[in-house]
Amino acid sequence: MKEIILLKEGEIALKGLNRRTFEDAMIKNIRRRLKPFGKFSFERSQSTVVIRPLDDDIDLDAVEDYVSKIFGIAAYCRAAVVKKDFETICEQTLSYIGEELSLARTFKVNAKRADKHFPMKSPEICAELGGKILEAYPHLTVDVKNPDITVTVEVRQDSAYVHSGNKKGAGGIPVGTSGQAMLLLSGGIDSPVAAYMMAKRGLKLSAIHYVSPPYTSDRARQKVERLCEKLTPWCGDMAFYCVPFTELQEKLRDNCPEELFTIIMRRLMMEIAQRIAEREGMQALITGESVGQVASQTMGAIVCTDAACRMPVFRPVIGMDKTEIIEIARKIDTFDISIEPYEDCCTVFTPKHPKTRPVLAEVEAAQNGFDFEPLIAWAVENTELKIIRYSDICG
Repeated sequence: MKEIILLKEGEIALKGLNRRTFEDAMIKNIRRRLKPFGKFSFERSQSTVVIRPLDDDIDLDAVEDYVSKIFGIAAYCRAAVVKKDFETICEQTLSYIGEELSLARTFKVNAKRADKHFPMKSPEICAELGGKILEAYPHLTVDVKNPDITVTVEVRQDSAYVHSGNKKGAGGIPVGTSGQAMLLLSGGIDSPVAAYMMAKRGLKLSAIHYVSPPYTSDRARQKVERLCEKLTPWCGDMAFYCVPFTELQEKLRDNCPEELFTIIMRRLMMEIAQRIAEREGMQALITGESVGQVASQTMGAIVCTDAACRMPVFRPVIGMDKTEIIEIARKIDTFDISIEPYEDCCTVFTPKHPKTRPVLAEVEAAQNGFDFEPLIAWAVENTELKIIRYSDICG
């Protein structure tokens, strides 16, 4: 029995005259993500993308799992391709979904007749197929509101498709349709979640991380690279920029007031990130800041940080509490890595009493008291680049 995967568009269907652009981007992303698994054909019809495997040995379980992480897909399912004959549809339905039906207690039948030449209308298909299912599985009862399983038959122009209902997709819009942005990626819980949320809104992401050897270890850097790897099924390939930050932090420690260390450090990080972002044609920065979570994330501190930026700074978790952030981190499988005890440079030289209500003029005066420009330029020039490729991860 031949199987296919059906993808249902969500928000893309509302894009009007631009819809084709979003569909093309989504299919391009799907092709790229599924390339390691084998060869496929792709067809579009009525807000549905049909993926047909062209090789017999393709692992559709793995394909289905990775499809569930591609933004732009509202729902997906694995379906059997059946001849457009009602008796065949009944026979193949009982065969294909038989195990699920045997374990369920309630069911309903949902029919969609795209081919209006098919002799039976949708309500007739539902009634007749439902009767056949009840004959074969007398323990079942019909529940049209909240069934354990929904048996779906889609009668299209070429064939009929049979499946046991849709599964929820990643939603959002395709990665790459909203531009490019630079993510400030620490080793914590919040910034990977911020990456996921902005990729869901169509942004193509790169990541930047700051290392301060010998104060931070190679394991801390490796931890962040592994976070990038966990993000690639959602975000696609990511450029990973690693910035040498030791000398900047040491000069900052020696030349600025201790209580302003963290906020000035954040301003220097933003400056380096946006220089690289501007050079690479990116249009925004992304951080995992949440208001009030730590001293550098108070309203006053965020105002002082933004004053150092020439481009928009997106903070998608700004109004979320830690429980909400952790829930998403577990969903995208970054939480266990994030809580590993390898700390990043943000914990180096942390002041005992950081200023939670900094005044911008005071911060700027303290920062301007030392010429950081040569060190910033050197850090940008000596930043290492590594491409974290999705195909290497899933391969």
